[in-house]
Amino acid sequence: MSGARGIYTSVNDIRKRVFAEIAKLSYEYKEGDLSKLEEIPYRIIPGEISTYRESVFLERAIVEERMRLAMGLDVRSASEQAPVSHRAEECIKPEKYYEPPLINIIKFACHACPDNVVKVTDACQGCLAHPCREVCPKDAITLKGGRSHIDPDKCIKCGRCVDVCPYSAIIRMKRPCASACGMKAIGSDEYGRAQIDQEKCVSCGMCLANCPFGAIGDKAQIFQTIQALRSDVPVYAAIAPAVAGQFGPDLTPEKIRPAFQALGFADAIEVAIGADLCTIEEAGDFVREVPDEKPFMATSCCPAWAMMAKKMFPELSDYISMALTPMVLTGRLIKREHPGCKVAFIGPCAAKKLEASRRTIRSDVDFVLTFEEVKGMFEAKEVDFKNLEPLDAMHGASADGRGFAITGGVAAAVEHCIKDLYPEREVKIASAQGLEECRKLLTLAKKGTYNGYLLEGMACPGGCVAGAGTVQPISKSTAAVNKHKKVSTNQHSLQSNYQDWLGELEEGLFELNE
Repeated sequence: MSGARGIYTSVNDIRKRVFAEIAKLSYEYKEGDLSKLEEIPYRIIPGEISTYRESVFLERAIVEERMRLAMGLDVRSASEQAPVSHRAEECIKPEKYYEPPLINIIKFACHACPDNVVKVTDACQGCLAHPCREVCPKDAITLKGGRSHIDPDKCIKCGRCVDVCPYSAIIRMKRPCASACGMKAIGSDEYGRAQIDQEKCVSCGMCLANCPFGAIGDKAQIFQTIQALRSDVPVYAAIAPAVAGQFGPDLTPEKIRPAFQALGFADAIEVAIGADLCTIEEAGDFVREVPDEKPFMATSCCPAWAMMAKKMFPELSDYISMALTPMVLTGRLIKREHPGCKVAFIGPCAAKKLEASRRTIRSDVDFVLTFEEVKGMFEAKEVDFKNLEPLDAMHGASADGRGFAITGGVAAAVEHCIKDLYPEREVKIASAQGLEECRKLLTLAKKGTYNGYLLEGMACPGGCVAGAGTVQPISKSTAAVNKHKKVSTNQHSLQSNYQDWLGELEEGLFELNE
């Protein structure tokens, strides 16, 4: 993962400004008038001199494609002749869902980075020992002008020269987006620019989060959500546990509800209550099915991990928990409590957007927004967290439910639940973070290494707090989640404060996934 994650850069700034402008446009929208779309690129990139790239016109063209993605529209190629508002009227419909692909590359923003190239840098000292030449199995290294030179036609990229250079003067350059992709779904087009193999992609968004040129983006529902907020239908925000600290120190837990109400939401409810229900269901499934019916069980809450497993290990798909995810369970609970309402899931994850667009889930969750996108909405509405009157803190869910946001938290919650119900039952756990490590975990599981285990997979290294839609450093987010767990009035999922809902659902809980 890129060391730049969590550092506020010009890429983050432009993304935030695009989200804020689209949000403002939606809040101010008057029927049939999208003419102000054409003005936005000139506000974000003013003047005649470029700041980030070789041309101010290129900068504005890239902003236009980011605007289209923020409205849920397809990106255009440099050869297409159409205004930025082309097909924008489709976004006025609150019920518009994502059209694949979700993750998109703005081709004329791509730097065509070299991929897996071994290169000698200026740090080469032309040393007498030249161990790089001695270890090269293909005689690809010669000395030219007193420095090492690699013949790219002979180099097999084994990396031995990289390992032995005493000055670390030889490096292996990898395309950041491809390095971050655990599915190996990123290759090159005919111009050397990044290209996503959509058959392999699981929409985790790690390429998006790690591209230093801001050339990759995902489609958003900002415009549609705000149109729903402006309607007569109440819209409830379902807030993922990773929210802790995402909007800065002034948005404390007791101000989350009024903050989202300031955006137009009827109220905000934490998805950790759905995590508690998911925990109870997965605990019951594990006790009943492992090892008598299934050799192991894998958690289901991370959609990118579950999709990876089904794509790459179809023979193991029956061993992935059938429990509904916390997002869906919370959405279903909200709609039972408030019939006729709409639900917007607010979280860190790009893959949740595709999960919510499935036909079986559309009736439970209407919109999905990332923290980064919502930050733009707060800016558009000029919400000042300091001046908000606090309401009751969201202390209803258990500490374990809130712990779903960090690596190991899901498995730990299920283990605690099983121990509460069956103190003598042993629960063996194996977990992985990042899709590459998840793939290794399932490869071993396929061989029988983890028979009898509960397996937890998280597509993002660090867990949900490292999702592509987060806005603060992963370590800081992890600390904030752990702090939020400590103020929970109950520790384990069976002790959740939502006893009324739990009691109502207890008998039919395991039928929720029908």
